[in-house]
Amino acid sequence: MEKIEYLPTVDEQGNVTGKATRKDCHTKRLLHPVVHLHVIDEQGNILLQKRSASKLIQSGKWDTAVGGHVDYGEAIEDALRREASEELGLERFEARRIESYVWDCPAERELVNSHIAVAPAGFEPRVEAGEADEVRYWSRAEIDEAIDEDLFTPNFIYEYINFLKPALKDE
Repeated sequence: MEKIEYLPTVDEQGNVTGKATRKDCHTKRLLHPVVHLHVIDEQGNILLQKRSASKLIQSGKWDTAVGGHVDYGEAIEDALRREASEELGLERFEARRIESYVWDCPAERELVNSHIAVAPAGFEPRVEAGEADEVRYWSRAEIDEAIDEDLFTPNFIYEYINFLKPALKDE
């Protein structure tokens, strides 16, 4: 028997208003929280994952290193750590919140809780089968040069331009 996954539904400030199945959140476009973690190396390069070719949304595009749903009853910080562990094998990190915003597109409506962390020395990311086909560090110059080439998810481009680049200027 398949386990039904419940997600919190939220208002635009992140206050929980109820719960719904993952399927209902997507088919009915209910606002639900997700976490993103931008992982940076000591030189300021940005770790990205190439979404699996089997993904229904944005398959084969480069995206934020870590991204996933917050489970019903789960704290944002706990979801961030769970997803980082599952997707990259990243266990030890100090995350800093960048921004929360509503991502509203035809495929989904999410309250994105975006964070940044510096990868610990010696960290070797792993690829989670079914989630990503590849992970690698990109320099900001590489991203800037390729940003108009349809290689990245629209969501990553939005975060990179509006939140990530400004946050990295302070590093």
